[in-house]
Amino acid sequence: MVTKGSQTHDRIIAEARREQKLREKTYRERALKLFPWICARCGREFKGRKLRELTVHHKDHDHDNNPPDGSNWELLCIYCHDNEHSRYLDAEWHATPEPGGDQKPPSTYNPFADLETLLKDKG
Repeated sequence: MVTKGSQTHDRIIAEARREQKLREKTYRERALKLFPWICARCGREFKGRKLRELTVHHKDHDHDNNPPDGSNWELLCIYCHDNEHSRYLDAEWHATPEPGGDQKPPSTYNPFADLETLLKDKG
């Protein structure tokens, strides 16, 4: 059963997606006019139908920051773009301190913690 609330929700989502597609189309077209069709990371060249694999990456990760000169953009292939965002998320995760204290190292195991005691016992 479709309710009025769900129709409103669906309409809002559809409108947001439409606006995002329109915004992406605008800066993508501008970026493709400004820059050579080469991935800025791996150097792979794109043309023809493969051009769809070339994406616009926002250097500051702010998709609303689209200066006319393209200074916040770089063209990346889909693989390098995914890698860039994965690295960004990893760095963000590691930079998040634990609640109630400083961030602890990934491992607290110290294999040499009792080395001095072990050496004294053998000697």
